[in-house]
Amino acid sequence: MDWKLALQLAGVVLGLLYLWLEYRADIRLWIVGLVMPLVHGALYYKSGLYADCAMQVYYILAGLYGLCVWAKKPKPAERETGRIARTPARMWFRMAAAYAAIHALLYLLLVRFTDSTVPFWDSLTTALCIMAYWMLSRKYVEQWLVWLAVDVVTVGLYLYKDIPLTAGLYLLYSALAVAGYRRWLRQIGQ
Repeated sequence: MDWKLALQLAGVVLGLLYLWLEYRADIRLWIVGLVMPLVHGALYYKSGLYADCAMQVYYILAGLYGLCVWAKKPKPAERETGRIARTPARMWFRMAAAYAAIHALLYLLLVRFTDSTVPFWDSLTTALCIMAYWMLSRKYVEQWLVWLAVDVVTVGLYLYKDIPLTAGLYLLYSALAVAGYRRWLRQIGQ
């Protein structure tokens, strides 16, 4: 079996398990989230998606952080929803600024230090992933909308890079991001 296919199959299985756990707001998603980056990191490196590959290191570190945050015992007022909440309005400007800075930095690094053929798109999806993962650690409902944007762009990017099974996974992620958003909204009564 060719390495690309094997990595894609393993990534799809882990990705589906991860998304199912995320949909259910199950803390075990962080455990799967510590294994999955190893598989995807190898796939992205071999495919020349260097920012996506480097992102996997972030996923491991952020996964450890998310696990710690989610493992903290919720306050009495947070027990009913499991702390799921809307993103505070005061955070949006800071998050947009952080996204823009991360995107610009990654783009410059890819252009100057790699042979990436898709530096803008690779840095765009990576910067959005960083923001979405942080939002997930905080259980902000709108993280699903950021993931939806990532997923839609990633489908095209991965088809272009000839990793169609992983592109298919992200197409499924797109549909599940909509379902996850709606489910989390219901959980907080909206």
